[in-house]
Amino acid sequence: MHTVPFLTLLIVLPAAGALALGLLGLDRRVSGDLSDAIGIGVSLATLVIAVATMVAMKVSFGGYQLVSDHAYTGVTLGVRWFLGIDGISVFLVLLAAVLFPLALILGRGRANSRAYFAWILLLEAAVMGSFLSLDLIVFFFMFELTLVPSYFIIAGWGHDRRAYAAIKFFLYTFLGSAFLLVGILALAFIHQGQAHVLTFSLVALAQTHLASSTEILLFLAFTAAFAVKAPLFPFHTWSPDAYTEAPEEGSVILSGLLAKLGTYGIIRFDLNLFPHATHRLAPIFLTLAVIGILYGAIVACAQRDLKRLVAYSSLAQIGFIALGTFALSTQGLAGAVLLMLNHGLIVGALFILVGFIYQRRGTWQANELRGLQKAAPLMAGVFTVVMMASIGVPGLNGFVSEFLVLSGTFITHRWWAVVAVLGVIVAAIYLLWAYQQVFQREPGVEDATIKDLVHLERLVVAPLIILIVFLGIYPKPVLDRINPSVNQLIAHVETATGHSQPSVATQGVGGQP
Repeated sequence: MHTVPFLTLLIVLPAAGALALGLLGLDRRVSGDLSDAIGIGVSLATLVIAVATMVAMKVSFGGYQLVSDHAYTGVTLGVRWFLGIDGISVFLVLLAAVLFPLALILGRGRANSRAYFAWILLLEAAVMGSFLSLDLIVFFFMFELTLVPSYFIIAGWGHDRRAYAAIKFFLYTFLGSAFLLVGILALAFIHQGQAHVLTFSLVALAQTHLASSTEILLFLAFTAAFAVKAPLFPFHTWSPDAYTEAPEEGSVILSGLLAKLGTYGIIRFDLNLFPHATHRLAPIFLTLAVIGILYGAIVACAQRDLKRLVAYSSLAQIGFIALGTFALSTQGLAGAVLLMLNHGLIVGALFILVGFIYQRRGTWQANELRGLQKAAPLMAGVFTVVMMASIGVPGLNGFVSEFLVLSGTFITHRWWAVVAVLGVIVAAIYLLWAYQQVFQREPGVEDATIKDLVHLERLVVAPLIILIVFLGIYPKPVLDRINPSVNQLIAHVETATGHSQPSVATQGVGGQP
């Protein structure tokens, strides 16, 4: 039994760092350099703990591991500090642990950086808590807590229309979360009527017996919050504005991590708590996923704003994640979990590169940029690798996860997979167009004199490029950890519904049982 409370540390450490920076802000004698060092140091320490957490886990075990379960309130309220991690959540925790230090490094030099770093660390604590919580009230608190620092990051350090984007983001996600709270309380009280114990434990609530109509209503209440946060089509309208107006490192966090809270919530809670409703309503959400894939790709083709192009590209990728999830096959779900990791790496790298371009040219409008590869060949090369990964070129991480999603969907819902393939084709069109516009052609006067990536910028993008290539060539270590948890979850859904996927898909990815 592990005596080190890894999961609690992943939440408490960044929260303590945010509090320390907040208190240091009261003392004007403290230098900004010290605040930057504290923020980056805390985030790197959290990364070390996240890696240690993965190492401490058993590879072949699909259940929750390294569990922390402590009384949080009185017995009558039923809320516990109940944390756990499995093959579905561990790589999202690692993704967060990688992206937050990069965001902090990029944020050095921002006005009032002490407050900026404090908000980012608080957001890291809330994101970690959301991925680790197995008590629904603690999850809801963490899920909602992400709104506060996100709002202030956009509103305080964003671009011209930051106030509008921040308010729109807050109102949309807050409204969706209201349905989630009602659903959590209703489910807990129904369980209390059956078991005579009030609890918000995911493990216990998964045993609740629900009437068909009740289960569908609760599923919709939960999914309303998750669909907005993801965002799934047609609940996405806040995301292009928020991603565009946020500071570049804020866009990395919003698209790379906060979007995954929604898709993770569907996998963790909807499939566990409402398997009948998930199976019954899957065709509706598969249809919305395919529409989102095509809509995001087509609208991205019309964009001249690079940040909005990446935002709509992200919408299409979220559609692929939803497609794999609601396919309810082992390949599809494993692909969806892997795509959450891969998309976070790809979209994070894209927003970072757009930020580098903006720092040099003061714009991210494609029609105002041209020929950057002549003056910045390394930046052009890095952009090419990330772009090809987003398109899904074999040998890079985007291909592996999209292939699993499409093959897993083809097994159970063939025609949705066939239509979704069109999204892959259209993605190649808008990404190659963006590359040609920005990096090729004869450079203008300002474009010809920009600097290539400096050492710090190379240090920031290097881990992302390494992971993009490594996960494309050798995804087995990741899938070996994802598969047991995915197989266990799909088995739970099949047992509850009595519907089995076709025999060709009853084995895990790579033929693993």
